[in-house]
Amino acid sequence: MNFLRGGRREDPDINLIPLIDVVLVILIFLMLTTTFSKISGLEVNLPSAQSDAAGTAPEEIVVVVTAAGEVLVNREPVRGRDVGAIAAALERALTPGVAEPVVVINGDAKADHQRVIDVMQAAQRAGLAHITFAVQSPNPNP
Repeated sequence: MNFLRGGRREDPDINLIPLIDVVLVILIFLMLTTTFSKISGLEVNLPSAQSDAAGTAPEEIVVVVTAAGEVLVNREPVRGRDVGAIAAALERALTPGVAEPVVVINGDAKADHQRVIDVMQAAQRAGLAHITFAVQSPNPNP
């Protein structure tokens, strides 16, 4: 029972146009229905260029993050490595009667970024809103 006419066999043709149409419709659907989420981060208040008329310098709490990941608050090492221990050390460094001290973070160039973020979170837990970073400017004359 050979149903072929004339005994010739024809190769089947694959039509790609409907496949391309379906892929384009799916692509357009995905482009229209995709939502982008905004990643939240820490808010940092940058200092302004205005100078105080009185000329009083605020109290500073100096925090050092070493390359080994150690944290020192006012030259005293922090016993724990978690955010809670750093926050407790920052609270101990507060001077009574000082309204808004500034936390100055000295991070080693080879320090882990997560340790600096931990210090920022600890300052937030301790209620310290003013944070600044100490940087070393490159020496123009070698």
